[in-house]
Amino acid sequence: MRVLTATGLTLEPQFAAHAPAMFEVLSDPSIYEHENEPPASVAALRKRFERLESRRSPDGSQQWLNWVVRLHSGDLAGYVQATVHADNRAAIAYVLNSRYWGKGIASRSVLAMIDELRARHGAGECFAILKMANARSHRLLDRLGFKLATGEEPGTAIERDEMLMVLPAAKAPRAIRTSR
Repeated sequence: MRVLTATGLTLEPQFAAHAPAMFEVLSDPSIYEHENEPPASVAALRKRFERLESRRSPDGSQQWLNWVVRLHSGDLAGYVQATVHADNRAAIAYVLNSRYWGKGIASRSVLAMIDELRARHGAGECFAILKMANARSHRLLDRLGFKLATGEEPGTAIERDEMLMVLPAAKAPRAIRTSR
């Protein structure tokens, strides 16, 4: 995995050494309004990050790609991640501390990740599963060119309160203009 850059930020491959700083970032309760919960401890987060350092699923069929988002100020803002499946479809996800919401950081981070997934990791179609109530994430994906999937997608389990958004392989994500 490579270090990636975008305006105002760097995506660093995630390692266990990031756990103490990321624990602080991920302890923001606002992040968990729609799902999941904060990590239980720095040790638990470190153990999770250690498992992900292999960059592969145990059976070798998936690439697990995780980057922390570091701002040029030096602060960590969150992470972006992708699972590239054997069929070259990439499931993407992202989490940013709420103090960085609305600043274009997620957009620039996700765009940089998708470019890297396609250029160096064989990814084609990208998709994200999100809670229907998560309007902020829905708007972000929509601005990037993702479309709401109509029907079942192979290998995806969607719960009743979730939606699936897809960016086709042939479509480049839209660049986002941010006002600053």
